[in-house]
Amino acid sequence: MRLMIVAVGRLKAGPERELCARYVDRTGKSGRALGLSGPDMHETPESAARRPEDRMSEEGAALIAALPEAATVIALDPRGREATSEEIAADIAALRDRGVRALAFLIGGADGLSDAARARADRLIAFGRATFPHQLVRVMMAEQLYRATTILSGHPYHKA
Repeated sequence: MRLMIVAVGRLKAGPERELCARYVDRTGKSGRALGLSGPDMHETPESAARRPEDRMSEEGAALIAALPEAATVIALDPRGREATSEEIAADIAALRDRGVRALAFLIGGADGLSDAARARADRLIAFGRATFPHQLVRVMMAEQLYRATTILSGHPYHKA
């Protein structure tokens, strides 16, 4: 199953980009034996619209356009259900075992996700109720994908 992180904005050179790349690389290496590829990072442009609603709408349309047609979509949204690392890993394994070809994680921009992007998602998850910069959420998602592969392979990286 192909893993994807589809996010608004570009990670600029710096520690967030380096850390994200490190986890993407680790996930790619550890995921192969588990029938997982990627994660592919797809960055969509930030909207220049003046109103937050217009920005979210434009960014949401770009996120949706970047998704493979048959992808299962999990959107990161503070209104979503909080999920443990073990639950994320179990969801990935269950989708893979059902034959899902692509699993995409959506990350909105500074204003969040549009209603259309949330509606396209098969489920919403949250990394808690706090608000995080979307650049850090991308690093956190990449780390959770790596952690999921370690959980699924029984690697000692994950400690409850």
